[in-house]
Amino acid sequence: MNTAQFTPAGTLTAEDLGRIHLIGVGGVGMSGLARLFLTRGLPVSGSELREWPSLAGMRALGGTVHMTHEPSNLDGVDTVVYSSAIPQDHVEMVEARRRGLRVLHRSEALAAAMTGRRTVAIAGTHGKTTTTSMVTMVLQQAGADPSFVIGGEISEVGSGAHHGTGEHFVVEADESDRSFLIYRPYVSVITNIEADHLNTYGDLATLEAAFAEFARLTDPDGFIVTCADDPGGRRLAQTLRAEGRRVHTYGEAADADLRLSEVVSSAQGVRYLAEIDGRSLGEFRLPVPGRHMGLNSASAVLTAYLLGLPVEAAEAALAAFPGVRRRFERKGVADGVLVYDEYAYHPTSMTLAMRTLREVAGEGRLLVVFQPYRLYRTRDLQAEIAAALGLADELVLLEVFGPGELRQPGEGSAALVEAVPLPADRKVFVGSWEDAPVEVARRARPGDVVVTMGAPPISLLGDELLAALSARAGDAGGSAATAG
Repeated sequence: MNTAQFTPAGTLTAEDLGRIHLIGVGGVGMSGLARLFLTRGLPVSGSELREWPSLAGMRALGGTVHMTHEPSNLDGVDTVVYSSAIPQDHVEMVEARRRGLRVLHRSEALAAAMTGRRTVAIAGTHGKTTTTSMVTMVLQQAGADPSFVIGGEISEVGSGAHHGTGEHFVVEADESDRSFLIYRPYVSVITNIEADHLNTYGDLATLEAAFAEFARLTDPDGFIVTCADDPGGRRLAQTLRAEGRRVHTYGEAADADLRLSEVVSSAQGVRYLAEIDGRSLGEFRLPVPGRHMGLNSASAVLTAYLLGLPVEAAEAALAAFPGVRRRFERKGVADGVLVYDEYAYHPTSMTLAMRTLREVAGEGRLLVVFQPYRLYRTRDLQAEIAAALGLADELVLLEVFGPGELRQPGEGSAALVEAVPLPADRKVFVGSWEDAPVEVARRARPGDVVVTMGAPPISLLGDELLAALSARAGDAGGSAATAG
């Protein structure tokens, strides 16, 4: 996608947008933007075809939701907002241009909301949603009341966006379509850089160049944060420092500016010691497991430290961090089987998630219900995705979710399941959504952990799995399902 499609952040403010309409408002990114505008007191409407969980919150805040896509939805509207998932020939896009309305990409509308704030933008191939949530909670704990837009909802808080009164605006910056290049951050955080979105970039070198361009957009009075443990982040830091830019690193590497040591992860959570420039910052604890969670939290600690916020605020916020929905989210338990939901779809994040889930499973088995996200990624990374799925004990594979993509012969989950290094009786490709709960109920045993993983729609499957397991328990006189 050409960056010329997007207008760099300028003087346009959210109030300049007038009455705002978002096409496909139920998705995580668009619903977060809608919530931001609504909490800012702006009139918002949106259109959808599916009753996503986020829509109830939008209505509660006074937003209007049309459960159709049609020209009349734009009556009285001043600005129409779309995402990269919306085709240019969409009926509401065509109508907006016919009426001469202002038409903005989601990132352009978000940039307007950032005008006049000090933006903390978090980018990276993995971990940016969790890291954005952690930075937000640290600033909140410090009393800074930031505005924020996150690509997910902070569990228990139940919100992925808010209009705050403070000077900071925390945002998850999406590299998938190059739209992160319109932002002008005060702080840029890059968690890691790995091959992904190659349909946009072509190769890793071009992707790394885009991250470097993003970092160079950082305010000269601000700073850049990268991970010293990540090869891509390390290369980026070296490049930017050679240009005289202010870069700070974190990680377990001996030369990291903020260095982690004695990292311990278990089913109860993760803890580590942190020091910066040889000075101890003390011990940090999170109630969610995974060494990668500890690493994400270190970037939040470093960012808060460099912003001059109390270290104690970071310590307290992380100790209470509830996690992010769709990121290692516990859905419930039925008939002795724990069910989780996890957004991971790239092989690296899949591997990290499954290793953490194994810590939770203990002596039990790990059953993965996976829906690949995008045909191009499934094709280009088939061997790596298959290897990650091979870490499971049992696999139920759904068809690839790839809206707008044309399937070529031999592409999709039928080919992927053959590549997964599991015995034939421990893996299955199901052709319909309804077959997945049946397979899970047939395969899962008490003490097992089941995780729904991958593309956005599969997050809706967890409740159906719990129902199927509960029904199985009822047939056998066992225990019913419990949430949380």
